[in-house]
Amino acid sequence: MDSTAAGAEHPFEYDATAEPGPRLRLAGRLDVHAVERHWGPLRRRARELIRQGQGMGAVSVDLDGVEYCDGAGAALLHALEQDLATGGVEVRFEGMGRMVREQLAPYRELESVEPARGVHGRGWWPGLLDGIDRVGEAAHSQFSFVGELTRAIGSSLRHPRQVRWGDTLRVAEAAGFQALPIVSLIAFLLGVILAFQSAIAMRQFGGEIFVANLVAVSLFRELGPLMMAILLAGRSGAAFAAEIGTMKVNEEVNALKTMGLDPMRFLVLPKVLAGLLVAPLLALYANMIGLIGAAVVMQGFGIPWVAFFNQVTSALTLSDLFSGLAKAVVFGLVVAGVGCLRGLQTGSGAASVGLSTTSAVVTSIILIVVLDGVFAVLFYHLGI
Repeated sequence: MDSTAAGAEHPFEYDATAEPGPRLRLAGRLDVHAVERHWGPLRRRARELIRQGQGMGAVSVDLDGVEYCDGAGAALLHALEQDLATGGVEVRFEGMGRMVREQLAPYRELESVEPARGVHGRGWWPGLLDGIDRVGEAAHSQFSFVGELTRAIGSSLRHPRQVRWGDTLRVAEAAGFQALPIVSLIAFLLGVILAFQSAIAMRQFGGEIFVANLVAVSLFRELGPLMMAILLAGRSGAAFAAEIGTMKVNEEVNALKTMGLDPMRFLVLPKVLAGLLVAPLLALYANMIGLIGAAVVMQGFGIPWVAFFNQVTSALTLSDLFSGLAKAVVFGLVVAGVGCLRGLQTGSGAASVGLSTTSAVVTSIILIVVLDGVFAVLFYHLGI
């Protein structure tokens, strides 16, 4: 029999017997002081009982005499249980009181928690089902967002006074006017590259003047809206996702709901309307700057500015202009909508804001390319 120091009011005692079977009896106060004193000796006794219990198949732990048990005592009991179980011996707790049971409950719950990375080797079928489930949840959230956004846009058309026009103009300024320097640079270089590469090929046929036709049609129908949309996705779509995502992490979105304000009308609608407004204007501006870059290059090939722009006006039609602007409107809607959606889907923590921003840019660019292909097929069948 081992116990705490003599004179203690409720000493902790324990003993181990091998007859009629391996048995460990605990009594007294199983608190932090007892654990500090007896942690090592008790675990050594447990290892002895493992050797004795291997032939018997089980070890009994008598807790009937335990008057008090705190968290440290529960940790000791759990460690003893793990030692015995690791040695291949079954553990049987006898006389466990309510206090001991409640202190051991968190350890029991911890053992039942599944690892965050999942169980390896489950096979391909469960993994396929999990993937289908994730795709279904993503599709459901996206369709719900599209429905709510459509309802908000319809409500704004019926009641224009409900739209936060001040926020819309502020977002339009940030996404449009402040983007003019980078759009100017990219569009000018794009026009220069297109004209230079085309002029080299056309020069051997003496058709340098037709470079104006190629550059103008390419910019107005395809490259202008596409380049503008990609720049808008990387600049403004990412900003929308980061802004709303940060508000989501800081519980500001939930605060809006608590105050009875609809986040779709309060946060998303101004950004989407701003995207619809600035996208065609940026595309038209990029087309003009691209033509100027091409005209500068053609000056070096002996084509004067007047001849170049006369050829441009004769090559372009209204269908070229409005087909490109229609693309730009759809691209602006997609970029703004995806950025807001990813922001609203942000989880908790700063890392989730970065993930939402990255996802917004990647998803926007993929959708832009897919929609551009759809427009190409549609315009071909419509004869535009």
